[in-house]
Amino acid sequence: MKILFLHPNFPAQFRHLATVLGQDKQNTVIFATNRREGNISGVTKVIYEKSREVRPETHHYVRPLENAVLEAQGVYRVAQSLKDQGFYPDIVYGHSGWGPTLFMKDIFPKATLLCYFEWFYKAYGSDASFDPNDPINADDEARIRIKNAPILLDLATCDRGLSPTAWQRSQFPPEFHDKIKVHHDGIDTTYFKPLPHAKLFIPRINLDLSGVEEIVTYVARGMEPYRGFPQLIEAIALLQQKRPQCHFVIVGKNRVAYGKSLPDGKTYKEAMLEKFPLDMSRVHFTDLLPYDEYLQVLQASSAHIYLTRPFVLSWSMLEALSTGCLIVASDTAPVTEVIEDNVNGLLVNFFNPQQVCDRVIEALDNPEKMASIRTKAREIILEKYDLAKLLPQHLQWVKDAVTT
Repeated sequence: MKILFLHPNFPAQFRHLATVLGQDKQNTVIFATNRREGNISGVTKVIYEKSREVRPETHHYVRPLENAVLEAQGVYRVAQSLKDQGFYPDIVYGHSGWGPTLFMKDIFPKATLLCYFEWFYKAYGSDASFDPNDPINADDEARIRIKNAPILLDLATCDRGLSPTAWQRSQFPPEFHDKIKVHHDGIDTTYFKPLPHAKLFIPRINLDLSGVEEIVTYVARGMEPYRGFPQLIEAIALLQQKRPQCHFVIVGKNRVAYGKSLPDGKTYKEAMLEKFPLDMSRVHFTDLLPYDEYLQVLQASSAHIYLTRPFVLSWSMLEALSTGCLIVASDTAPVTEVIEDNVNGLLVNFFNPQQVCDRVIEALDNPEKMASIRTKAREIILEKYDLAKLLPQHLQWVKDAVTT
């Protein structure tokens, strides 16, 4: 089988699938991306580039579409080069939204086009209208509608689609649901597993919490409202008053990955630490971590806070569950698809830092009660999200697309 993966961020959701396909010498696997770092054995990586950036004078509603077209053109040029060398894929499998898949049916009309549908944007009912203190207006409504243009083109053109959770598929127009299979990428449960009595010691960043009994953890790509970072900092301020021996480990970059930046140019970290001065000797910002160090954080966690707007569910929450973390999570739709309160986690109101504080204390004060919740946390991943089960099914779904 010849397969062409498309994703601007290599290898992203296709890491496990590309790896297993690349191990079979009967396959030819090419991955087009604009990220130069990283390689996978048996997978040929090719770099595509945009010819230019989006022009500043472009109407702001249309800028995401213009960027998607520029991405698609870059991919098309790479695809033409591959075609000139005799490569014609049986499968093109790409992430929908950024644009790489847009012109694949034009250059490879006989190839089966598979799309990974992660999110469909809505003005109301999910992330955009979630915060009552940040209401949307008519300008936002129009901008959000147009943001779906490249995704709708892919929905019309692709042969099959896949979405990682039922909640995420539910955001897409109902008329396309039959075209989109719900199938998660899978969590490596042999890697993300509990380690009894784990201690946290990361000499690379001079982090030694090996003598600390209470470690509260938080993981996100960025420090931003979408993942509840402001509420986290306020909850930590409350917790520091009541748990003088507790330490907090925050994994992520000081940036906005989703949503809006602050208008004054400050980061949310800067703004929140000005508003809530913390005892920084007990708060540890690690930046992003390599997998082995990230795993140590999860394994040593006494309680793990995960907050999210109704948006894409983070891998990190599922990885934390797989590691047996005691998760204090927002009672929002993507979370409640996986976590049931007092069964495999503890749920809180996203906007209520005091409740976050109280439930973390509940977790810290009741380790015996929480042991069964930790066990159930791992069980849900083993049952529904285990890579060992899902990867063969994902692979079969791809193979079936060639023969049907």
